[in-house]
Amino acid sequence: MRIAVFSAQPYDKQFLEQENSQHGYELSYFDQQLNEANAELCKGFDAVCAFVNDDLSAPVLNRLKAHRVKFIAMRCAGFNNVDLVTAKSLELPVVRVPAYSPEAVAEHTLALILTLNRKTHRAYNRVRESNFTLNGLLGFNLHGKTVGLIGTGQIGLATAKILNGFGCKLIAYDPYPNPEYVSLGGHYVELEQLYSRSDIITLHCPLNEGSYHLVDEASISRMKEGVMIINTSRGGLVDTKALIAGLKSRKIQALGLDVYEQESQLFFHDHSGKIIDDELFERLQSFPNVLITGHQGFFTEEALTQIAAITLNNLTCLAGDQPCENELTHAIS
Repeated sequence: MRIAVFSAQPYDKQFLEQENSQHGYELSYFDQQLNEANAELCKGFDAVCAFVNDDLSAPVLNRLKAHRVKFIAMRCAGFNNVDLVTAKSLELPVVRVPAYSPEAVAEHTLALILTLNRKTHRAYNRVRESNFTLNGLLGFNLHGKTVGLIGTGQIGLATAKILNGFGCKLIAYDPYPNPEYVSLGGHYVELEQLYSRSDIITLHCPLNEGSYHLVDEASISRMKEGVMIINTSRGGLVDTKALIAGLKSRKIQALGLDVYEQESQLFFHDHSGKIIDDELFERLQSFPNVLITGHQGFFTEEALTQIAAITLNNLTCLAGDQPCENELTHAIS
């Protein structure tokens, strides 16, 4: 099988090559994001391996089908960038990696919470300059605080387990309750209650029509004064303009983002020598109580190993005409 790997970084090649020793596929790597303009690169390939910011809209899928691509393998959990209806109509199977070391993202979520709370990033810079004052570094105890989790799937559950160890009170919203979360002592509430009761709100749900801009001006207005908001899921879950307004009004005390709605133009590339034209992103960066990381929540050895293994195993199933539990298109009616 010939596989075109898009949005490929050196670490993608490292872990895919390690896993490919068991498969013997022909892997070709493209650092570009897949889009309609460069879909011609897929000529002669049996499968396309794509990532979170690649474009798999109807026009792109039609081009891939015309180039006789047989399979689409997403090496991520999210698939909001894939037109599954079109893929189904074109008989293009789409597979994904629904779970890869959920602890990786959960632990990064806690890293953002702890860094924003205890301001260790600012303390690091102060001490490097021999400034040992504590003014401006005041935090709070996580123990006893109420944390609202939106989504209690594998990553949300892993996050809840860690927070439970800190002695936090757990409340959550999820249309599909998880018995394991309840066994931790967590409680499910309606979104309205979660917004009004939570000291910290952390997002762990997929992006779809129902969850788009789940955090907006109206929902922020119902939150506690001084709330902390963390998003390590998908950028489109939050309205960036509403976040900025909430920060300016002091409603939001701290904001941690590992994802950003317009990240496809920024993340996974070095822009250090360039001027960033995204005014909303630059405005977010101007706040001292905002911490942004470049979609690195998944970035652990364990997670990358699992992503590579599951991705190639998914393709092996499809090539062998075997049922694949990680196929998306078969579930589309």
